[in-house]
Amino acid sequence: MPVIAVTSGEPAGIGPDICLRLSERSWPARLVILGDRQLLSERARVLGLDTRQLEICHIPLVAASSPGKLDPRNAAYVLRLLDVALAGCRSAEYAAMVTAPVHKGIINDAGIAFSGHTEYLAQHTDTPRVVMMLTAQLKDVCLRVALATTHLALKDVPSAITHADLETTLRILHADLQARFGIARPRILVAGLNPHAGESGHMGREEIEVITPVLDKLRAEGMDLVGPLPADTLFTRHVLAGSDAQLAMYHDQGLAVLKYAAFDQGINVTLGLPIIRTSVDHGTALDLAGSGRASPDSLFAAVDAAISMARRGHAAQTAKPQREA
Repeated sequence: MPVIAVTSGEPAGIGPDICLRLSERSWPARLVILGDRQLLSERARVLGLDTRQLEICHIPLVAASSPGKLDPRNAAYVLRLLDVALAGCRSAEYAAMVTAPVHKGIINDAGIAFSGHTEYLAQHTDTPRVVMMLTAQLKDVCLRVALATTHLALKDVPSAITHADLETTLRILHADLQARFGIARPRILVAGLNPHAGESGHMGREEIEVITPVLDKLRAEGMDLVGPLPADTLFTRHVLAGSDAQLAMYHDQGLAVLKYAAFDQGINVTLGLPIIRTSVDHGTALDLAGSGRASPDSLFAAVDAAISMARRGHAAQTAKPQREA
């Protein structure tokens, strides 16, 4: 069975709570929770949970932690969880890593520049470009929303959408849909940047000057790309029908839709990394920490996805080529 590392995230948030609830299910994998053993035991006692079935890789806190009370001294602890999981994935000790939420603000308050898991893992694997994708399975459609830009101020988005970066993003998205999700010929819907996809240049020219030329180039290579489409109608069900993924130009353009449709079921997948990484699609919810009211559904979905991708990757590596007739 694959071995999956699960980082427990910000100790003052709901990460420890939802990680402890992994004991509620039987998993077709060996799950290893990375975190402070005493913290997890205390939180389990508060929540009335049994931790005896859980495997814990003990990584000690820097400072004692209480639910809902952030402490910048534990920023190094939070990053240590990621470092240990990442090292285990790179050494093949772990087949994948699943991350509970961290609090970006408190890490930066500790004097550590940190813009998110996605960027951190890219930097520490020397990966020049990764793609953030959130996914959720709804009743009649699968949302796989990838982002051309991630954690940027809105004013910086247009200049960040270049021919080279957009082409690279689409190539990574296309390749990982094939390799990680087993989709032979992915159909990808691509949003425009401006309202009405620029209205033929009257509301912006990024669609004409950047997005369309990139799509035309990749279509000529055989990729199934649709767009640029107006973002306000791209996520309607009849447009989504038959698509395998959707590319939004900036963070809130795509993720507001997904989180409205499936806040507790969505997950985050980092594409383009040399390892498998999935995550919950929500934050630390400090007000819910230790209350027992935090839903584990997104974490459960992230673990399911990591196991599925790990198995697919293992099958691909061990498959023997067929003999020629």
